Amino acid sequence: MRRSEARTGRTAPRTARQVLRWLASLLASLLGLVLLTALAGAGPAPAAEHRRDPAVIADNPYQRGPDPTRESITKPGTFATASMTLPADAGFRKGVVYYPTDTGQGTFGAIAFVPGYNGSWAALEWTGPWLASYGFVVMGFEATDPTDGDTPRGTQLLAALDYVTQRSAVRDRIDPHRTAVVGHSMGGGGALSAASKRPSLKAAVGLAPAVFSTDMTTMRVPSMLMAGQRDTTVTPSYTKNFYRQIPASTEKAYVELTGAGHGFPSWTPNPVMMSKVVPWFKIFVDNDDRYSTFLCPLMDSTGISGYQSTCPLLPGGPTPTTNRYEAESAPAVCTGTIDSNHTGYTGTGFCNGDSAVGAQAEFSVDAATAGTATLALRFANGTTTARPTSVAVNGSTVQTPSFEGTGAWSTWATKTLTVALKAGTNTIRFDPTSPAGLPNIDHLDVTTA
Repeated sequence: MRRSEARTGRTAPRTARQVLRWLASLLASLLGLVLLTALAGAGPAPAAEHRRDPAVIADNPYQRGPDPTRESITKPGTFATASMTLPADAGFRKGVVYYPTDTGQGTFGAIAFVPGYNGSWAALEWTGPWLASYGFVVMGFEATDPTDGDTPRGTQLLAALDYVTQRSAVRDRIDPHRTAVVGHSMGGGGALSAASKRPSLKAAVGLAPAVFSTDMTTMRVPSMLMAGQRDTTVTPSYTKNFYRQIPASTEKAYVELTGAGHGFPSWTPNPVMMSKVVPWFKIFVDNDDRYSTFLCPLMDSTGISGYQSTCPLLPGGPTPTTNRYEAESAPAVCTGTIDSNHTGYTGTGFCNGDSAVGAQAEFSVDAATAGTATLALRFANGTTTARPTSVAVNGSTVQTPSFEGTGAWSTWATKTLTVALKAGTNTIRFDPTSPAGLPNIDHLDVTTA
């Protein structure tokens, strides 16, 4: 039996001629090694200049897709996608899996999605390919019983994630440690229920979430709650109440869609919704801080009537600056009186505007650089009738929010808006558009990146 030479892998020579040939081969190999070493010392080949530094890739191994833009996040992503209907023995009612066809960028995060009470997946089907096109594997399904509440839907969302990561035909494309949940209405409550049961989830999104069983004060999973401004089934105030219950230590966001009713995710693609949902998943499932700029603070307020979030969303992300402007302090202007007869205000008083159209409150706001800013106006409306208003920035009307009743003049609430500011001094004016005038205004908090 021949012995193998450990370094060359060649068979040891037997004759003198074989020895000479072996020595010549070995010498050629050594010369080649010397040449390669010299070339390496001289620096990389020109083509290497276009390669990404491996250290940069290692910093975020889950980053997928090209750099996003304000326009691109309102459209489907760049990944080609395919889908498969789950087999009958999968244990899910009308389940479909959507996935990127690309197999050259490593594994993807997984998202499970369930509709609401008596809801069909057909109504939400458009979301599957949309989310998958951003580099996620998405499993959409209907609840086992169409009338299931939020708790069983939460259990089924977790079972769906377990199925798609462990048993599905695309399980090898998934990183089982990067999973998230989303649902609509009762399914939204189910998503929050699932997150409370499995804190290892990376993100949760509740679309008009019907929450009946989840203690939000124990939430540890980054959660986005989205409401429709005109939703009378799961009202904005209902949704915002659960948003406030989430601990300050947990990343969270509240998004209110202008003019939207309860069915805002259903049937028709909703770019405004997805331009907030996609960044949320990209930030927390893919650890992709390129998307933080869209939410922290909110970059585009088109179609958004209310927004709140915690910042920075990722360690090392942009830290916003918040400045408070009291309504009773110059250069603020109050077309009315500065009063202090109702408790709970900050500063030395509040603006009690005249009961008339055009009886405005105006703030002079400074911004270090041009960009988006989040406005948080603290107000009280002791009546049961909402007070409509126009908001003008530097003379141009940008939004028309309405200030709902707060129950009492000593009960204060906050209305959150997003606007664009110029570098330097900006004028922000609130004009009542009904004879009732403005609500009482305490102060304006302005947050900029």
